[in-house]
Amino acid sequence: MRNPGDMSDVGACVISIHVASESGGPTRELTTAELLPGRGIVSDRHFDRPDMQPEDELTLIESEEIEALNRATGLDLEPAESRRNVVTRGIRLNQLVGKEFRIGNIRLLGIELCEPCAHLAGLLAGQGRIAALTPTELLRHMAHRAGLRAQILNAGHLKPGDPIFAGQPAGR
Repeated sequence: MRNPGDMSDVGACVISIHVASESGGPTRELTTAELLPGRGIVSDRHFDRPDMQPEDELTLIESEEIEALNRATGLDLEPAESRRNVVTRGIRLNQLVGKEFRIGNIRLLGIELCEPCAHLAGLLAGQGRIAALTPTELLRHMAHRAGLRAQILNAGHLKPGDPIFAGQPAGR
C-alpha cells in the first residue's frame, strides 16, 4: 500500500492547492478542496463571483516552471506565491488548452494560458522579493510558462497526490 504523502510512483499529479480570501491577500494551502462548476474553489477569493467566467474558475501551474524560474533568476519563489490554485508535477499544462482533462474524478476544460500579470510582479516587488529583477523582466521569464486557466465541468474534491489525466480536444 502506498503512503498517501508518497507521490514517487504517480505520474502527473497535484502537488499543492492554494486559495486566498481576498485579491492580493496571503494564500493558504489546502489539504483538500471542493470544486463547483461555474463557481470555482470553495473558500477562494473568486468563488461564486457574480461575474464569474469559465476561465476564472481554476488556475494551475507546473512546479517545474516555478523551479526553472528560480534557477534562471535566483529567486526563491514558493508555489503558493505563484497565485495559482493548483500546483502540478509531471504534465505540460500548455498542451491542455482546448482539451478536457481530469484531476482525480473532476473533469476540467483547459481554456487558455494563464499568462503572468503585472499584479503578481507588483506584489513580489512590494515585498522586495524581485529586487534583482524588474517586474518586466519577471513577466518576460514567465511568459507562456505561468500556467493554465480551466473550467470546472463537474463537482468534486481534489487533494495533493491526485493523478492528472490528459484528455482529448473538447467536443470529442
